[in-house]
Amino acid sequence: MAVINTIINRYKEIPGGIIEAYHGIQEEFSFIPEGAILAAAKAFGIPVAEAYGVATFYSYFKIGERGNCVIRLCESSPCHIAGAAEVVAALEKELGIEMGQTTPDGKFTLEFTQCVGQCQATPVITINSQPFADVTAEKIPGILSQYK
Repeated sequence: MAVINTIINRYKEIPGGIIEAYHGIQEEFSFIPEGAILAAAKAFGIPVAEAYGVATFYSYFKIGERGNCVIRLCESSPCHIAGAAEVVAALEKELGIEMGQTTPDGKFTLEFTQCVGQCQATPVITINSQPFADVTAEKIPGILSQYK
């Protein structure tokens, strides 16, 4: 909890600093622990419901544990039309999990996201915010090998 408080304290005097604090916490843990929401509410002098609302409003934030490598697949229309379903199937097969799940070793989490701004090269996945464009099912093993 000391790490969480240190991160929150960096931003508690900045208007809107809770968002930056959550970014820092998520960067440290790859998710926002429940206790961080309580600590943020106290530090920023806001109700817990409001602190929770900030954490759940932005799709980038994730409350609760997830893997060290968060793989997000764009589910916008351009990616869908370009073959996102095949990429999903390849990711699920390669990792042995379904979208929304985390591998038993805690290494990978699969999530859907909205547009990542790479529509010129669909389908697109991101791994810890690093984009991979023009992804095909055949490319998935090679991409994942960089993170195993």
